[in-house]
Amino acid sequence: MQRRQGRVNAGLLLLLYQISQVGLQNIPSVTLGVLALNIFLFLNPVRPLPEVCISVNEGFYRKNWQRLLLSPVHHADDWHLYYNMISMLWKGMMLEKKLKSIWFAYIIAVFSVLIGVVYMVLEFMLVEILDDPSYEMNCAVGFSGVLFALKVLNNHYNPGRVSSVLGLQIPSKYACWVELVAIHLISPG
Repeated sequence: MQRRQGRVNAGLLLLLYQISQVGLQNIPSVTLGVLALNIFLFLNPVRPLPEVCISVNEGFYRKNWQRLLLSPVHHADDWHLYYNMISMLWKGMMLEKKLKSIWFAYIIAVFSVLIGVVYMVLEFMLVEILDDPSYEMNCAVGFSGVLFALKVLNNHYNPGRVSSVLGLQIPSKYACWVELVAIHLISPG
């Protein structure tokens, strides 16, 4: 889980371009803050990725709970950041206007911590069910889990919509699940 050094961050440049196309004035404050925090920490990580990622071994056994706060706001590479933050931009613009900024900020904070806990529980279950202790060592970073939770919330507040996933028109209430499988197939890591 090492970030490549010394290369042009095309994903970051594309993200900044997309943000400029939307216009800073059109992005709600909490959404803009989340984007800024993730971009800042991508450019200036608190620690190297192996020291901020969440795993059963690090989070549970070693009780390194700060990883619950750090792992969601660090990204493996510029494309990981790009896809997550474009998704955050779209979901944030829709949900923050509906829920208002204070409630939306609270939801982002709670989801950011809970996703790490859920990740550790699922990995621990895999260890037990498959009798494979290697799952304790799987380490994750990124905002994807928070975005998945926001997508489910968005589907709740905006029922009956249709989403396009890989060019297929799918009812939004199922799209988050299809998207999750598609992401896993395209980028299993």
